[in-house]
Amino acid sequence: MTSGEVERVQREAGMTSGEAEPAARPVRRRAGGDPVKALLHRHRELCERAVDPLEIAAGLEAHGITDRTAARFRHRDVFSLAEELYARSPHEAVTTAAPTLVPAGPAAFRAFGYALLPGALACAAAAAGQVWAGAAAVAAVAAALVWPGRAPGGRFPYVAHLLAAAVAGWAVYRHGTALAVGLALAVVPGHLAAVAFAAGGRARLDGSRALEDFADRARPLLLAAVALFTGAATAAAALAGTPLPVAVPLALLLFLTRLLLRHGAHRAPVCAGLVLALVPVPAAALTAAAGLLVHAVLALARASAHARP
Repeated sequence: MTSGEVERVQREAGMTSGEAEPAARPVRRRAGGDPVKALLHRHRELCERAVDPLEIAAGLEAHGITDRTAARFRHRDVFSLAEELYARSPHEAVTTAAPTLVPAGPAAFRAFGYALLPGALACAAAAAGQVWAGAAAVAAVAAALVWPGRAPGGRFPYVAHLLAAAVAGWAVYRHGTALAVGLALAVVPGHLAAVAFAAGGRARLDGSRALEDFADRARPLLLAAVALFTGAATAAAALAGTPLPVAVPLALLLFLTRLLLRHGAHRAPVCAGLVLALVPVPAAALTAAAGLLVHAVLALARASAHARP
């Protein structure tokens, strides 16, 4: 082999090895990625609109992220994960307009005034002997006990409201105007119990450090609100002179309907309970109220049910 051929072979061998070296070099992957960054991008709107980390924790839970899931993001629970997301999000413009925990001022007095109207209207119409007293009381009760309803996506729960009015109207048609008066008198304690439950739930959310911890705190609060309202509804029914086994389960059913709709629970179980109450069986309303109570214990013990609307 001549010297020229030797140089050509060496040159080709050098080019081949030079080209193969980059291809043979393994691709180095970045270690220690940032999984929270991807979660922040996925829930950017939630994190930027939140007024505090608790809002983010409630929103994450609503999207199915639990304390066990938070461990994959290197956090001990959802609340710790929410604190990091809140710290890494721009939210200065929102925090200045953060609402108070307990409604106060003209809005609170206006809502209390609305709660007084059904009882005053029903009592006045019944005392005057008006034939439309029952119908007016039914309309007022359906509007006050179920209002304000909040549905996912901002849609108003018309079906639930119509079913609530149908349940109350059917019961008043069967048992008389006194039942409508008793339900109307229960609107004020129902309003106060709902406000107290919302404020207490928010306070317990502020003091919780895990989703299970909040659920353990929220369930007794819900049961206390239900017990308080049941006692008030019993007194209202006795004052109106209507049978307690008829009035109390019906009032409790409407009260639970209001709580569930107000806190953004799914409407299908609520509508199913109201439809069950339309069955002309004496125990229908009691069975429907018991079913909604079980659903409320599960749904209203979630942190996402107490996020600021």
